[in-house]
Amino acid sequence: MPTKINKAANPVKLGDLLAPIKPRLILGCSFQAVAAAAGIVPFIAVAELGRAFFRGTPPDPANIWWIAGIAIAALMLRLICQVAALALTHLADLDLQLNLRRQMAAHLMRVPLGWFDARSAGQVKKALQDDIVAMHHLVGHAFTDTVSAAIAPVVALGYLIWLDWRLALIAIIPMFLGATMYALQFARFGNQVDAYNRSLNRVNEAAVEYVQGIAVIKTFGGTKRAFDRFTERAERFSEDFWDMVRGMLLLAVAADLVLSPIFAIAFVLIAAMLVGLGPAETLAIVVLAPGMTAPLLNIAFAQNEFMLARNAARRIGGLLATPPLPDTADPKSPDGHRVSYNGVAFSYDGQTNALQDINLVMEPGKVTALVGPSGSGKSTLACLLPRFWDVSKGEICIGGVSVRDMVPGDLYSKVGYVFQNVQLLRTSIAENISLGRPDATHAEIVSAAQAAGIHNRIENLPRGYESVAGIDAHLSGGEAQRVTIARALMADAPIVVLDEATAFADPDSEAEIQSAVSQLIVGRTLLVIAHRLHTITGADQICVLDGGRIVERGRHEELLIKNGLYARMWHAHQTARGAGAA
Repeated sequence: MPTKINKAANPVKLGDLLAPIKPRLILGCSFQAVAAAAGIVPFIAVAELGRAFFRGTPPDPANIWWIAGIAIAALMLRLICQVAALALTHLADLDLQLNLRRQMAAHLMRVPLGWFDARSAGQVKKALQDDIVAMHHLVGHAFTDTVSAAIAPVVALGYLIWLDWRLALIAIIPMFLGATMYALQFARFGNQVDAYNRSLNRVNEAAVEYVQGIAVIKTFGGTKRAFDRFTERAERFSEDFWDMVRGMLLLAVAADLVLSPIFAIAFVLIAAMLVGLGPAETLAIVVLAPGMTAPLLNIAFAQNEFMLARNAARRIGGLLATPPLPDTADPKSPDGHRVSYNGVAFSYDGQTNALQDINLVMEPGKVTALVGPSGSGKSTLACLLPRFWDVSKGEICIGGVSVRDMVPGDLYSKVGYVFQNVQLLRTSIAENISLGRPDATHAEIVSAAQAAGIHNRIENLPRGYESVAGIDAHLSGGEAQRVTIARALMADAPIVVLDEATAFADPDSEAEIQSAVSQLIVGRTLLVIAHRLHTITGADQICVLDGGRIVERGRHEELLIKNGLYARMWHAHQTARGAGAA
């Protein structure tokens, strides 16, 4: 049963996340309550045996065996109920983690791509992995520990009151002192936990960035600077951590000391002598006092888990509350593959337009190239077609149907995307190629690889098509790019968005990739983001972007005659190519 989240409320309350497993938590806590009460019975039995022996007359053997039998039965009952309680809470925890991860993964599939651009991998990883794990101790142990800490002292106090109200009064003093110290400790902790979490997030971000960018860092000799940055954040985290615990350390030590069994025994022994209790009553309070204070030690850990879990729930809820791309209530299927941008505008922040007044038509089977200075909006315009973001104004249509009126599966079957930055999953090469068609046969996978010019290289891998990318399949950038082109061929989408695959390729790889691309674009509508202008001189139309607008459009020769921005870019490109060749 999936976790139901109220997306209108942010932050999400911890109870919203725990709602699906609440019945099992209640049942588990009920078993733990019985186990806690049963756990006090053997101590009461010892006290009753002491009373029997201290009466001055020989005790009745039958009565002794009866008390011993009750103690043994209580121990067995405690064992059974505790096992049942832990089994229920841990199974509930596994279901909660599974449901949350499934829901979060499904939600991340539907949020705009820009959501990831605004967040580091460390932040996403913390919510998806660390925050869910942080809730394990809460669900598996904290609730049951809290029940034990409440039930055991109540049962023991009830027995002591029955014996002598003075016993209960003496026994409750260490409990009161320890609980007061813990309350003060957590009041301070709550005020500083947000700073602690922010510092921990910065350490996670620095670690992920350092690992992901290690190749570039080493290439440009920035290893020390990057490592210094990580070290600085780690040291800052250490300082924040100590700032948080320093003020609580004395209280924590004092509370642990007051609630420790040794202190409890020493305190009640001294109090018993001062009050003048008899040996039977003294034995009872000495036996039961540690059993009353010890469970309270677990309260500290339980409260800590509650606090951490509440913060984790807030971050998980923040992720789940991120508005996804809206689904259409009336899905439609396009009639053909003609693409049109009609008065399109787009803004990342809702204030400044990255694109505006975009009107563009892409006829089936034709090639449209996007060129322009860096930051002119080329990638943004291309990414709007497969709906990585939603337009702020206007609409994009395929076959006369707005992409917002198409179900995602239908849209992605119509539009393929070949990224400039190669994305291979850590799975077999065959599965990487058949990602868009999991039911493809091996022969179809081989055919796509052959068309992309990568079949022979795959055959030479240790396990051929079963070799795993990044493990026993170590491909160069150009080879990996041809695998992604084979993937696009396998998907067989009639419209392809190509973030020019040869932008960073060497001459040999460029020729091989261009050959693979030539197979990909046959009979398809192609929208290409061009970085090397000589690769798109044969395009059916070239759109020149500047400042988020299309400022020129036409074929290569027509744009050169206009002697505008494209002509200047072309001459600069030719000069750069000549210098590179020299």
